[in-house]
This record gives sequence, structure tokens and C-alpha cells, in this order.
Amino acid sequence: MVLSGSVLTPAVHAQSTPHWMSHGRYRTSIASRDSGAMMRLVRPLSETVEQSVVQVYSGGQVVSLGTVVSEDGYILTKRSELSGGDPVSVRLPSGEKVDARVAARRKSNDLALLKIHGGDEASWDIKPATFSTVAPPTGSFLISPGRDGFTIGIGVLGVPPRHVAHHGLLGVNFYDAQTGPAMVRRVHPESGADNAGLQDGDRILKINGLQLLGSESAVNTLKKMYPGDVVRLTIMRGENTLELDAQMSDKALLMESENDAKVNGPRNMRLSGFDSVIQHDTVLSPNQCGGPLLDSHGHVIGINIARAGRVVSYALPSALVTAEMVEMLEEARRPRE
Repeated sequence: MVLSGSVLTPAVHAQSTPHWMSHGRYRTSIASRDSGAMMRLVRPLSETVEQSVVQVYSGGQVVSLGTVVSEDGYILTKRSELSGGDPVSVRLPSGEKVDARVAARRKSNDLALLKIHGGDEASWDIKPATFSTVAPPTGSFLISPGRDGFTIGIGVLGVPPRHVAHHGLLGVNFYDAQTGPAMVRRVHPESGADNAGLQDGDRILKINGLQLLGSESAVNTLKKMYPGDVVRLTIMRGENTLELDAQMSDKALLMESENDAKVNGPRNMRLSGFDSVIQHDTVLSPNQCGGPLLDSHGHVIGINIARAGRVVSYALPSALVTAEMVEMLEEARRPRE
């Protein structure tokens, strides 16, 4: 799909052997996908989207990449990496840093739409990404570009697109109780509950203001939460009523062993809860999600959305991205009453 302002038109690309794969250097470099020679071969592809990739800052720290989706400064990025109250800014392809605001959010696929402002709009030098909905076959090379024409890495498409259900956990076990408050039997170390100060024996009265009717009610309420969500807990500790804010953890992070955590390396706090993902084995840093994913012809086939494991990264496919994008742009541009 091609995005120009808020208008989408179909774009169909023929599948053929990319020019760079016919180059003599490709045959001598294929043993190492991340070698300097391979990176130089694919750099021209990354440079084709150079004006469409930005860095996103929250609280002064680089938290993600962003993909430009309109000429008037709207950018898609990974929602859960934005801390709620911290100011957001964007490093443009030109190197200029400008302020931004969150114009729309989609929790279901962890997307945020940013609107940049400030500076000289004529100097932004941005270009909307052109999305292709032609899915490459399994085993295809995929390229993840960064800002300024830089290639983050080259990966391989592992499996056909698939759904990834959300697995958010607070990190507690409850005593069985059919009525009344849900009593905490165990708090898992280093979980959101642990970090919030929840203790064994605490009784949870409410979650986000909703009165609980036993432990089953608490479990069912928490099941609806996504990793990264912050929940307000109203608890009884002895005779005292307390309010605690706890962040939901991703099950994959909370339940893994210490050794697995070392092997997998740094990952995003949200690794699950996506309607459809393209799984590839590019090694991304958590703050390199939010940027476009290219096929071997340089077509944008999706947006990287999570570093899920040592050699597992997820991208939202273009068909899903463009559907969400159209709704988010309409929401953002709707006159406020």
C-alpha cells in the first residue's frame, strides 16, 4: 500500500531475484549475514527509506525507532516503550530534534501515532513510507534499516504470519476464595507486584477501581491486561487500606530462568499481544523497534514491533499496519470538540 497524506492506493511488486543478490560480493559474503561486506551490499536498500525512519525519545532517552506515515509529520512507533508522563521528541533524518505528542494509541497491537511539531517544517525532510502487502515467502532475506540509511541487521523470515496472544502477568498467586478480597499467597520475585511492594497476605479489594468478588474475579480481571499496563491496586494490609500501582509483566520474561535470560539478552517489556506478526531472526535491540522492515527488494512489508528472543524478532505486517494507520490518522485529524 502507498500512503500519501491519508490516501491509500494498492502497490503490487513482482517477485524476482534482487540485484544485490546477483553481485559477486554476495556469494563471498553470504557465510556471515552481518558482515561488513553484506551490510554494504544492502545499504542502498536501507537508504531508500532514509527519509522515513526516525529515532523516538521519551524522557530524554532513545526508546524506539519510528516510521513516517504522512508528509505533515505523523509517525508510527511502539506504544509500550513510551513512558506515560515523560515528554516525547523525535530525531529526524536530517539530524534535527523536534518535539512530538502522542496523537493516537492502539493497545491491541502496541502502536502509537506521534505528531511532530516545532522547528522549521520545511526542513523536516521526511517522506512517508510506502507499504507493500505482497508477503515474501518463508526463508526470504529481510532487512531492518535504522535512521540515516544505517542497516541494523539482515534476517530470515522464519514462519508464515501468525497470531501471538497477549500474556500479561502481575506476578502473584492467590488463595482460593469465592467471595471477598483476593488474598495474596505468593509474590514472584522481580515481578510487577514485587516492584510495587505487594506482600504475601495482602488482600486485594479492587483493581483499577473495580470491586473484586474473590480470587477468581481477580484472575479474570488481570487476564485482560497487556504486558506493560499499569494497574491500580486497592489493598488491605492488616487494618490499613493502601493504593499501589503495579506494572504487568510479559509471561515470557517473568517465567524464564536466569540462564535463559542471559542467553536471550535485552528484550522489550511487551513481547505478546499482536493480531499478526512476521517472525524473523534479526538481532534487534529493544530500542530499535518501531522502524520499517524491508524485503530483499527494498519494499516495506511491515514495522518491527518486538525483540522477543535471542534470534526471534516480530514485525507487524503491512496489511495490519495500514489498517490501524488509517483509523489512527482519522482519529488524530478529527476536530476536537
